[in-house]
Parts: sequence; C-alpha cells; structure tokens
Amino acid sequence: MDNRTTAVTTWSLHMTAPDALVPADAPGPGPDVRFVRSEVPSPEFSRFLYTAVGGDHAWTDRLGWPYARWREYLDRPGVETWVAYDRGTPAGYVELAPGDPGPEFGGVGLEFGGDGHGAPAGSVEIVYFGLLPAFQGRRIGGGLLTHAVRRAWDLADRWPGLPPTRRVWLHTCSKDGEHAMANYTRRGFSVFATKTEDEPDVPAPGPWPGAHPAHA
Repeated sequence: MDNRTTAVTTWSLHMTAPDALVPADAPGPGPDVRFVRSEVPSPEFSRFLYTAVGGDHAWTDRLGWPYARWREYLDRPGVETWVAYDRGTPAGYVELAPGDPGPEFGGVGLEFGGDGHGAPAGSVEIVYFGLLPAFQGRRIGGGLLTHAVRRAWDLADRWPGLPPTRRVWLHTCSKDGEHAMANYTRRGFSVFATKTEDEPDVPAPGPWPGAHPAHA
C-alpha cells in the first residue's frame, strides 16, 4: 500500500469591496474570446470542464459524483458557470456559488466548506477557475478572472432571492497552476488564511492519459 504524502499549502483569499478589483490590462485576450454564461445546467458539460481544467492539478473531489448530485448542485439558486470561448472552443471556465443563508459575516479568518456551503449569506465563492492547458499563456486568464469577479459582485442582480454580495472569496493551493496566486493578487484579492497539510499523493487524472497539448 502506497502511503506517500505531499505537503500542500492552501491559501484563502477574499475581496470585500467591488472597487478593490484591479481589472486585467488591455488589450486582454482579444476580440475572438468571449465569456458566456451556461444558463442551462448541464452535468455533462460541467464535468467536462472540471476534468479538462483540473486534470493536471489533481482535482478529484467531484470525480465520484453521480449525475443526480451534479444536477442538484447546478440547480442550486445562484450557482453559475461562465465559460471562456476562443473562436467557439471552450478555453476555460469559472464557477460561482453563493453562501448559505445564515448569520451575518462577522470577520476574517473563518474557514468555510467548498461550493459556497458554510459561508454566510452575502458571500460568493469562486469555487473553480482555470484554463484548459492549450489556452494557457495567452492572457485569457486575467480577463476571465476580471469578468468572474464582476459577475460575483452583481450575482444578486440576476438572482433576486439572494442578498447583495458583500464579499467574494476563493481557495487556491500549491497544486494549482504556477501563475494562479499571482493572478488573484494582481486582481485585488488578499490572503486571509493559510494552512499546510499532508495529503495523500494522487496521480493527476487528466481528462485522459497524455492530454497535455500545451506542454507537448
């Protein structure tokens, strides 16, 4: 039995005012890249994005989700998937999830569960964010993150039952892309919690073996 582990550092970051956003510099990704909301919940499409973007970074927590769980999650009010398309081809995505109804947010340094659960009402989590390997290094990420933050701040405008956003937050870790943390801090996020834990070594699943066109 393989009991090898790796020390993984996780950073929690947040933004507490819309004007804290520092938009990505022009010219950005160019006119051929569009950011489109997937308004029809699709477990098949969401799972494709999850595996295609997260396969190199050992995203494994949702690989065992059955169809019904994907459907239930995507049908939750306020959960949104925004996709970056380069000339019609999916290049990356971001998933937003609102916090649960509950007590008012009373400070920083709190730990919440993923997918928005456990976070107070008025907070919006960037649950997943990233690009497919073939589209990295083309300045799409900064534009997509800028768009995602703006959509997190105006989430309640599209979901009248939700309270106005007062905080946008996310997790990133040392298994994520090498430019992830820099992208978040350049956009105006600040770290409010850090932890390091030993995690079991898990092979990066990839969408399929050998699917690394950007690194070939």
